[in-house]
Amino acid sequence: MSLSSQTRTLWAALVGIPLLFGAITALQVSIDAQTLSAEQEQQELVLRSPAAVKGLSLGYEGLLADIYWTRAVQYYGQRVGITGAKFDQLWPLLDITTTLDPKLIIAYRFGAVFLSETGVGGAGRTDLAVQLVRRGIAANPDEWRLNSDLGFLYYWHLHDYPAAAQAYLDGSRKPGAPPTLKIMAARVAELGGSIETSRMIWSEIYQSTKDRNVRKKALEQLQGLKALEDETHLDELAQEYRKRFGRNPASTNEMRAAGMLPGIPVDPAGYPYVFGPDGKSRLHPESPVVVPPEPSLPPRVPN
Repeated sequence: MSLSSQTRTLWAALVGIPLLFGAITALQVSIDAQTLSAEQEQQELVLRSPAAVKGLSLGYEGLLADIYWTRAVQYYGQRVGITGAKFDQLWPLLDITTTLDPKLIIAYRFGAVFLSETGVGGAGRTDLAVQLVRRGIAANPDEWRLNSDLGFLYYWHLHDYPAAAQAYLDGSRKPGAPPTLKIMAARVAELGGSIETSRMIWSEIYQSTKDRNVRKKALEQLQGLKALEDETHLDELAQEYRKRFGRNPASTNEMRAAGMLPGIPVDPAGYPYVFGPDGKSRLHPESPVVVPPEPSLPPRVPN
């Protein structure tokens, strides 16, 4: 590089850096203002474009990312808990932060919380939270905690159980992931009605784990899923029985006598299924098999 080129580069840095940090200072002063009009608030971000900020960073991306993340936290903190507060600038701040530093894991994880919480707790934008975490996963493919956060968003906020199960399952396959992620994936799949997916995951857990307690739990879950599947099939046959005979079946023996069953079905522990007064099949009272309950929500994974 010629001396003149080096001189121009130096001058660009000397001029660009003060301008950039001056803009950030203006942003901070604007955000700190407590009595902003709607029009003023729309002007809070002096630099809205992540690409523009990155282009002007002159190699200081990490430092600027920390500054923008600090502003995002302060911006959220000044509004959280206030009825009617708006969080319009939260996404732009997080967008710039993670563009500047795609490896800043804390911005994805806590930023998703800020975005997804509803009411006075946050922006109520789970769609943007999902977008943010997915961006984090793409930039940090080995970070299983982001998959856990994504599963949480799908489970708790969107009630999209298949997507939640897939997020937990994907995370469970990453280095250092705890076995609880795979277990949660299986249980969420059950809640979403995907017995086959849940059985596949529990089978994988049973075959791969060396932990006796986890292996026992997996076997119990597999037996419970088999019973759940059997009960679903028996309930369908019971509906057909009602159509034909005008009443609920009293037992599987009656259904066999009507030619609707080839024999007396038993659960994985060898106990025959029974019917209640409501015409629904259920496990024998003495059976040790347990049909899987709805999955409980896991606590957020600590940093």
